[in-house]
Amino acid sequence: MDVMPLLLLVAGSAAIAAAARRTPVPAPLLLVAVGLAVSYLPGVPDYTLDPHIVLPLILPPLLHTAATDSSYLDLRAQLRPVAMLSVGYVLFATFVVGWALYMIVPGMPLTAALVFGAVVAPPDAVAATAVARRVGLPSRITTILQGESLLNDATAITAYRVALAAAVGEGATWAGGIGEFLLAAIGGVVVGLLLMAPIHWLRTHVKEALPQNTLSLLIPFVAYAVAEQVHASGVLAVVVVALYLGHRAWEVDFATRLQEEAVWKMVAFVLESAVFALIGLQLPVVLRGLGEYEGVEAAWYAVAVFLVVVAARFVWVYPATFLPRLMSERIREREGQLTWKGPFVIAWAGMRGVVSLAIAFSIPLTLHGGEEPFPQRNLILFLTFTTVIGTLVVQGLTLPPLIRLLKFPGRDAQAETLAEANAQAQASRAAERRLDELLSDERNALPGPLADRLRTVLERRRNAVWERLGQANPVTGESVDDTYRRLSREMISAEREVFVRLRDGRYIDDEMLRTLLRRLDLEEAAAFREAT
Repeated sequence: MDVMPLLLLVAGSAAIAAAARRTPVPAPLLLVAVGLAVSYLPGVPDYTLDPHIVLPLILPPLLHTAATDSSYLDLRAQLRPVAMLSVGYVLFATFVVGWALYMIVPGMPLTAALVFGAVVAPPDAVAATAVARRVGLPSRITTILQGESLLNDATAITAYRVALAAAVGEGATWAGGIGEFLLAAIGGVVVGLLLMAPIHWLRTHVKEALPQNTLSLLIPFVAYAVAEQVHASGVLAVVVVALYLGHRAWEVDFATRLQEEAVWKMVAFVLESAVFALIGLQLPVVLRGLGEYEGVEAAWYAVAVFLVVVAARFVWVYPATFLPRLMSERIREREGQLTWKGPFVIAWAGMRGVVSLAIAFSIPLTLHGGEEPFPQRNLILFLTFTTVIGTLVVQGLTLPPLIRLLKFPGRDAQAETLAEANAQAQASRAAERRLDELLSDERNALPGPLADRLRTVLERRRNAVWERLGQANPVTGESVDDTYRRLSREMISAEREVFVRLRDGRYIDDEMLRTLLRRLDLEEAAAFREAT
């Protein structure tokens, strides 16, 4: 097995994603553009998306990281709009886009057209949420986009399976399709509910960080595999487990949380970078299989489908947003005032991604029985590719200026700092009371300087947030808190240099050096976390 193409893909995509952070272009868009450009360079191998790799091995960890970083409480508060998009819109887009393709392409069977509709139905909100965080969208819109991206793949994959069964002649019926959909959805949730408590129990009872992190890496794959084994939705099982674990992450040992966060950030960075680069690299593979559809005809189909996909999202989003509010006073009270701007951004943020391409590549070559080829399979692959590229480029590039043009109210940094300070003050008072209780017990007796040190650390943590609201240093522009952290890091750096010098002089060995450096690293990490 030649591993060099894989190494080049991972290293190259990671380098481009890192470079994108220094540009105004979101990383997913730059990765797709570079992938398109590189795909025709001499010597570049074919990178064909294998659905047997993408769906069970790449999708679960990406869903896991997105779900653990999401807020269960925020998602629950926005459950209605999230459900309308992740279920209602995906099914609506499946039928509308499928019917449009059936009408546009002569000879396209309706069942094959519905397969295509299911393939391109689910938006991939990774790029959209990345833009939202960079530009500063209101948290409600960001939560809705995140929630949609977590759940819509389950709806689309199930709709695809039902449409595919009808297309290949396996005798699918409407009743059977609805039953399969309910089985997948309810089964995925049930599997997630059954797994989440035992997995969390393991996480809280395994005390060593390394076994803990090994368990953490296995969790999304286990949840996905168990659900798929019983013909339920692996996507929903992964999301349910991850939301629960993220909500209860505070119960896990601190060393595990520190390592786990770093590990999962690296995993998500590598996978996201690679999959967006892979999208661009599919161009030669797709074009070679286009067959009879070439030139102007193929371009017309691509443009028409792109316009239908974009328009269908607007047609769904606005009625789904405002009609329930008109009919229910309870919804109006719960969701507050709403203008046309939020739904417009949500409708425009309908970018497709790697899941659509992976599903498209899983379409079988032949119908049931293996004698007849799947109708217009190559055209479906081509239109899926052009739809993904079109939405990423057109909508992805215009989303940031659109958000700025609409002038959403920015975050109130001072109000957030005040809320943080009040929360820290309440926690510090509780910690102080607990310290007094512990020190009153003779079993916890400490020398005076050490007890004072505990109180000093507590006071420092309580005052740090308030100091961010204070006046800046007239010379450096730093707050008192910023200066404190900078000086703390300088002191740690001086200590680190001494430890290394002592190791080089053989006064201490490498094992002792690693112990001392780890202690300093934890202190510096704490200072960095306070700074961010």
